[in-house]
Amino acid sequence: MKSDFSTPAAPLRGLGGPLRSSEPVRAAPAPSAAVVLLEEAADLLVVHLDFGAALQTCERALPSLANLDAGTSLEVKCSLCIVGIQALAEMNRWREVLSWVLQYYQVPEKLPPKVLELCVLLYSKMQEPGAVLEVVSAWLQDPDNQDLPEYRALAELHLQRVLLPLGCLSEAEELVVGSAGFSEEQRLDVLQAISKARQQQKHQCLGSEKAQKLNQEGSFSHKFLSLLMLLRRLWDSTVSHFFSLPFKKSLLAALILCLLVVRFDPASPSSLPFLCKLSQLFHRIQEAIFSLYRLPIHD
Repeated sequence: MKSDFSTPAAPLRGLGGPLRSSEPVRAAPAPSAAVVLLEEAADLLVVHLDFGAALQTCERALPSLANLDAGTSLEVKCSLCIVGIQALAEMNRWREVLSWVLQYYQVPEKLPPKVLELCVLLYSKMQEPGAVLEVVSAWLQDPDNQDLPEYRALAELHLQRVLLPLGCLSEAEELVVGSAGFSEEQRLDVLQAISKARQQQKHQCLGSEKAQKLNQEGSFSHKFLSLLMLLRRLWDSTVSHFFSLPFKKSLLAALILCLLVVRFDPASPSSLPFLCKLSQLFHRIQEAIFSLYRLPIHD
């Protein structure tokens, strides 16, 4: 069966309107080097799982964005950064993400919302939300960013993933009250969550102070008991050493003590009864103490 060529083909429509058969067909413009490298980096990341090569491809493509128009350049740059962030995270180099991105945008206020959102999600997942605290705060305070449609979502993400986990309740309250991106119902919900978090923080501080006080008291009691035990051992050692001396030496030491303290004269005849009674009393004391410590008595 023959094909019917009697019906003329419909005219091709290109950028210059309907084309005639005598006019050459205009070829589509070749993609720029940055776009080609973006596709290559995405292929290395997703298909080949070669994260190092994907990151290097992004770093080669980012300096070549000057040849694109402004709108396309911003879009391609954002996509390259997203691929680079994912590559760094896959290589467990997530701590380098923020500094790596900022070297291409210089200031936090110029970060695209998608890139900033990815950074917040990454650092909060790795339990390091404090790393993005200043960056996100600076971005949210910029007047140009407050008119963006993504502002509200980023503000909520900053509250839930950064401010509240870090206990920055005053900053969270200022953001909610001063931001026009929240509705009245959302503002009330967030303020209630902040109030609840503040009460929990207060209870935790009181519990921590109480535990610290108990630890200090326990430490003081332990040190005091240790000191008493040390003094008792010293006293026991001194008494044991003193009463291990011969009886005559001990009596002589007592007489010398009497001479020094009460000015007692042992040569006086009236002192003889007192000396006998002192000798008997001292001997009884020695026997009682020796029986207590079970030490042998030396005559």
